[in-house]
Amino acid sequence: MAKDSKSLMIQGTSSHVGKSVAVAAICRILKQDGYSVCPFKSQNMALNSFVTASGGEMGRAQVVQAEACGLEPEVFMNPILIKPVADTQAQIIFMGKVLKNMSASEYDNNKKFYLDKIKELLDDIRKKFDYVVIEGAGSPAEINLLKNDIVNMRTAVIAESPVILVGDVDRGGVFASFYGTVKLLPAHFQKYIKGLLVNKFRGDVDLLQPGNDYIAQKLDIPVLGTIPYFRDIYIEEEDSVNLEKQQYKAASLSRSKSSKADGKIVIGVIYLPHISNFTDFNALEHEEEVNLVYLRNAADLAELDPHMIIIPGSKSTISDLIYMRGSGLEEEIKKQYAKGVSIAGICGGYQMLGDRITDRFKSESKDTESLEGMGLIDIETDYLKEKNTYQVSFELEDRSRDKFDFYSSGFGGPDEGGSRNKKMKGYEIHMGVSKVIGSGDGLIPLFNISRRGNEETMLEDGLLKLDSENKKMVIGTYIHGVFDNYIFRRGIIDTLKAFNNIRSGSGNNAIKSYNDFKQAQYDRLADLFRDNMDMDLFYKILKSGV
Repeated sequence: MAKDSKSLMIQGTSSHVGKSVAVAAICRILKQDGYSVCPFKSQNMALNSFVTASGGEMGRAQVVQAEACGLEPEVFMNPILIKPVADTQAQIIFMGKVLKNMSASEYDNNKKFYLDKIKELLDDIRKKFDYVVIEGAGSPAEINLLKNDIVNMRTAVIAESPVILVGDVDRGGVFASFYGTVKLLPAHFQKYIKGLLVNKFRGDVDLLQPGNDYIAQKLDIPVLGTIPYFRDIYIEEEDSVNLEKQQYKAASLSRSKSSKADGKIVIGVIYLPHISNFTDFNALEHEEEVNLVYLRNAADLAELDPHMIIIPGSKSTISDLIYMRGSGLEEEIKKQYAKGVSIAGICGGYQMLGDRITDRFKSESKDTESLEGMGLIDIETDYLKEKNTYQVSFELEDRSRDKFDFYSSGFGGPDEGGSRNKKMKGYEIHMGVSKVIGSGDGLIPLFNISRRGNEETMLEDGLLKLDSENKKMVIGTYIHGVFDNYIFRRGIIDTLKAFNNIRSGSGNNAIKSYNDFKQAQYDRLADLFRDNMDMDLFYKILKSGV
């Protein structure tokens, strides 16, 4: 009898077929069934990252999967994070720390070292957990990359892991994708694929069954199940904003006027070319009193006519500021602010709001050492050689709280825990340090923060410029995840409602705990996969060995 494999790997016929979500679902199923389970992805390419308790940086897909497992995210779950900085260059983050920017060929030449480390990590994980659920990347059958691949089949070999191959039927050609992927692989890799999983199906599954039967017979690999396309279960995306979401946002743009008529707060998020950590705004998006729209150009921003504009984080802040300047977005943002629209900047967006950004060490930009900012707040930012990565707890600085109290029941009253001064949580990822210049007239610190591991030291973060007469504000902060906190999110919504004389809505249905909301979604996701997979076959594959 084959030994229990202690691992299962999810690979895909291509990128964006749903591997990350499938791993999260399987992690949750195993946790529900009483097993200790850990996610793993040896190499992730993403601009959307997270900071662990120890200050390490990792991809957010494995953070979602760790949450589904009931685990604190740790960098060993995603030892290699690749953050593109140009078409031919990427920042390589290994075990949570920045190594340096590398070309594709330089990185490729170091694969042997990384493969040895992946083996060491997987051996350790398999000793500590009942199961490890491993995610691949792209397709295992990229034949030009097969020689030095460390994220697909070589990981399966190291982990002695059976593989489930996921295909996206919504794109079309799913059976050809299954067949081509399997047949392009060398025979010694093909044997690892123990099941096929059809994902994102819309329609009557009985009409798909003849195809499932045919491909199973043709490849001699069983079809594990057909997962329906879903819109009513919310799982954070791995990176960027997918095409369907962009189409949804376009529809939201056309609904902005009716949203205002319905008493909703309309918020526009600038979709920068190098947008990072877009998940900062997911909790806002789920507020029933908010219509949140991603915007790519100045014309859309003018049409939206929002109550607030948010400039998000960026992996290439200087480049994205140049883009905003050339595209007319900067000019339109300033026009909107002049007529009473509030502005918020997160991390790189905060830096853009200032008077100048300087990169003397070429930490981010090889071409531009210094660039004038948007001039909406009197700060200057200098980029350093080392990146700041911390988990933080924070609360409103007293002067900011006093300003907001006048407008906002969210900041002025007790939060859901009954404490007016309850600590909020977030994380920092930035190379820049910003300081107030000149008199800093009208600027007050936004938060008092403490960094995890150094809780006894309080620091100031961010700035607030409040124009009470014209009922608008500028807010900047380095803290990612700031809107995940109910007390801050609710306070901003209530303040914008007060600024704009909006009386409708009570916030009674607001998400009080974003974490509880996400945990409920993981349970719903697990239920969906259970209902649409052959669970006996699933456990047979899981325990089959190779």
